[in-house]
Parts: sequence; C-alpha cells; structure tokens
Amino acid sequence: MPHLDDAGENDDVVALLMQQHNHIRGLFAEVENAATADDRAEAFRRLVRLLAVHETAEEEVVHPSARRLLRDGEQVVDDRLEEERAAKEKLSRLDDMNPDDPGFMPALRELRADVLQHAVSEEQYEFPGLREKAGARQLALMATAVRAAEAMAPTRPHPGVETVAENVAVGPVAAVIDRTRDAVRKAMGNGS
Repeated sequence: MPHLDDAGENDDVVALLMQQHNHIRGLFAEVENAATADDRAEAFRRLVRLLAVHETAEEEVVHPSARRLLRDGEQVVDDRLEEERAAKEKLSRLDDMNPDDPGFMPALRELRADVLQHAVSEEQYEFPGLREKAGARQLALMATAVRAAEAMAPTRPHPGVETVAENVAVGPVAAVIDRTRDAVRKAMGNGS
C-alpha cells in the first residue's frame, strides 16, 4: 500500500498519478465555475500547466514501463497515447482562445469529457497492472522519475509529441519556450 516519503509526497507512482487526476478534476470544476473572466483565465492556466506536465511525465516514465510490464502493454499504451494526442490538440486550440470567447466553455466541456475518460482508462487498464507487476521499490522510483520529468516538462500542450524520443528531442526546447512565455505573461499581468 502506498505511503508518503520523508518529503511528505506519495512514494508510489500510481497513488501520485491518481492524486493528480483528482487535482485535474478539481481544476476543470474551478474553470467551469469561476466567478469572473480573470478567475477563469487563471484557473485555466493552472489546468493547462498541470495537464501538460502530467502527460509528459506519463509519456516519459509510466507508459514505457506499462509497455514492458503489462500483458497487453503495447495496445494499452497505444490507446492512451491516441487519447493524449487528441486531448493535446483540443487543449492547444483552447489555449489560443480567450476564456470570454463564446466557444470556450463548450470546447472546455468537450475537453473535460475526453480528459476524464482518459483518466478513467488509465485507472482501469494501466494502473492496476503497474501496481500488480511492479514492486514497491519500482513504483517509488517511478514516482521520483515522474516528479523529475514534470520539473523539466513543457508547460503547454504540444500535439504530436507523445513518445519518449519525441519528448527528449522536443521537450527541453519547448519547456524553455513555454516557461519563458509563462514568465512574460506573468510579468505583463496577463494570465491568459
């Protein structure tokens, strides 16, 4: 059973990712229920960032392990990567929209449905097999690797970059560009 490490963080990758899935669900609700356009834009920025780093870490750490460890690992991971690619495309389009745009909320709700179904699929088809096949030490190492990947991941969606090789080739440059863009937006007082 997972527990917290000395830093108070989950030392089990499945528990860590489930916790992030819950945070993603909460952020979708926060965006949808925001009282003002500024609140919606700020919550959406946090959602975009979490989704981008979360998916990159899964692509770099979790999916390769699932391919090796799960009986139908290739198919399970290929299905998840297709879901991630489609979600990144929708998220990228939304990221270019103003949260006040009349099309924003319908597009957000569509993305929400896709992302939450993707999370359920991971929780149903990928995570139980990882928990069964990987030992506690490997799950802890994967949690550490996920946190490290997230620290270096791009903060915006990059559709078409869903494999370890693509993330290694594109990720560092995209991360620098994304983090620079984030800093400029913050300095200019523009959260969108």
